[in-house]
Amino acid sequence: MTDYGRGRGPEPWHPEDPLYGDQGWTGHQTQQGPVPYAGAPQQEYQQEPQYQQPYPQQPQYQEYQQYPGYPQQQQYAQQQYPQPQQGYAPQQAQHPQQAQHPQYAQQPQSQPQPQQPVYDSQGWDTGQGQYTAAVQTDPYAGADYAQHPSAGYPGETPDLYGTDEAFPPPQPPGRRHLEPEPVEEKEPEGDLRVGGAGRDGDDDGDDDEPDGRRGGRTKGGKPKKRSGMACLVAAVVILGVVGGGGYYGYSYIKERFAPAEDFAGEGAGETVDVEIPKGAGLGQMGRILKEAGVVASAQAFVDAANANPKGKSIQPGVYPMKKKMSGAAAVAVMIDPTKLNVLTVAEGWRNTKVYEAIDKKLGQPQGATQEIAQREAKNLGLPAWAGNNPKLSDPLEGFLFPARYDLSKDTTPESLLRQMVKNASDKYAELGIEAKAKELGLENPLQVVTVASLVNAEGKNHDDFRKMSEVVYNRMKKTNDVTNQKIEFDSTYNYAKNQSEINFNLKEAQAFNNPYNTHFIKGLPVGPIGNPGMDALTATLNPDHGGWMFFVSVDGNTTTFTKTYDEHLKLVAEFQERQKQKNGG
Repeated sequence: MTDYGRGRGPEPWHPEDPLYGDQGWTGHQTQQGPVPYAGAPQQEYQQEPQYQQPYPQQPQYQEYQQYPGYPQQQQYAQQQYPQPQQGYAPQQAQHPQQAQHPQYAQQPQSQPQPQQPVYDSQGWDTGQGQYTAAVQTDPYAGADYAQHPSAGYPGETPDLYGTDEAFPPPQPPGRRHLEPEPVEEKEPEGDLRVGGAGRDGDDDGDDDEPDGRRGGRTKGGKPKKRSGMACLVAAVVILGVVGGGGYYGYSYIKERFAPAEDFAGEGAGETVDVEIPKGAGLGQMGRILKEAGVVASAQAFVDAANANPKGKSIQPGVYPMKKKMSGAAAVAVMIDPTKLNVLTVAEGWRNTKVYEAIDKKLGQPQGATQEIAQREAKNLGLPAWAGNNPKLSDPLEGFLFPARYDLSKDTTPESLLRQMVKNASDKYAELGIEAKAKELGLENPLQVVTVASLVNAEGKNHDDFRKMSEVVYNRMKKTNDVTNQKIEFDSTYNYAKNQSEINFNLKEAQAFNNPYNTHFIKGLPVGPIGNPGMDALTATLNPDHGGWMFFVSVDGNTTTFTKTYDEHLKLVAEFQERQKQKNGG
């Protein structure tokens, strides 16, 4: 039989629909008779006998003659439905057979006769020989669905789409999957816009026009009132935009073309410490000064610095500045190095000199810092390998690391000493002097610092430092029979005497018993004789290895190194002659 079920894809029919399933596109079971269409009662009519003559325009009927074993059959009259059906709108498109033979819809009814199987154009049994009603391959052919009443017949399936609770009938194949007609949405009642809902006098909200759209006029034809609040909001927004733009425009013009705001004079009021960080440019300096209340604007300071030839040489650090200074006055203070509130510890300085500088810079009584250092030496952060020898004159010697230290009003001698010791400990750990000491044949890391302090005291530059460290290591060797393992550096005698003399009595130096005097003792002094810098430290860890044993600075600027004692004696004689000429005698 021919299946007039679903179309190309599944339909979203509800499972509770009694007609759910593949039951033909009309939604009815295959019944004993055609189904009424378009909501009109089906009219009783009689089927014409099958065509005896072929029609040129109907090729499907010519196919029947290809099967000689089956004679042409006549179709039986269609039976009636007992009640009108709720169907679909009349279809305009008709089968070509209907268009050419309209009389088929009005033929008188004939009596049913036994049927033989009828085959379609593809050779399939159409099932017309098994049913009392003709089921055609085209559901639209052979019937005028819009005008024929239908009469009931036994076994008819009731119309399940005729009640209010019924599911909507399925669409015919030609009307499936059509896009629904667009439904125009109404504006929400609370839509706040100019000319929309919320107008004065429209509290009931009943201003929709018949077509569902909100109109611009009321039912009486008068124009609706504009919302006063909406207009006020719009006016405020416009004024804000205009006012803000004007303010920023004025600020831009003032900043761009007007002279920078500036104070006058050298400043007045309290003094504040202003810290300038490393790498700061003039703009950043100006902003820091402005935040501290020193200058009126950053631009005033920048302009003054650019106008001063030394304005770009300002160093980072802490400056004591007065408030409300002019830009030019602030620049004048900051280009003067003496005004910079810092303490710089030079390479090779002894601790006694560092203590004096701290007292002077922090306004402490003379000797105050040295007293604190002696009392609090063990509490200032020395490494475990330092400060343990009771013969040390100062446990902090060699641990006040040479550098520049920025001072503030909160800086104290103790806090500054603690910062210096920390810097030294960090640098020594960074250089790995604990491991290097064993490689160099030294007893402990403190001896590395001690050698570096000797090198720093006697040498002039890094090249001198490397050769000088070689001299120290060679004189310490047990094979040294020239100086008998004595280092004999004048700087050690001067440290023991707390002096800095070039000319002194050698015999007195050799007889002075002191653990720091290398003219008297063998090997290294008990501890460092100063605070070595990075050049001296790295040279100590990497000596020249040239075999140098002696050195003399003949002119006071250049140091000459020799390997033999005879060469050294010649240089010593030359040095003494120069000293006589210098002293006039």
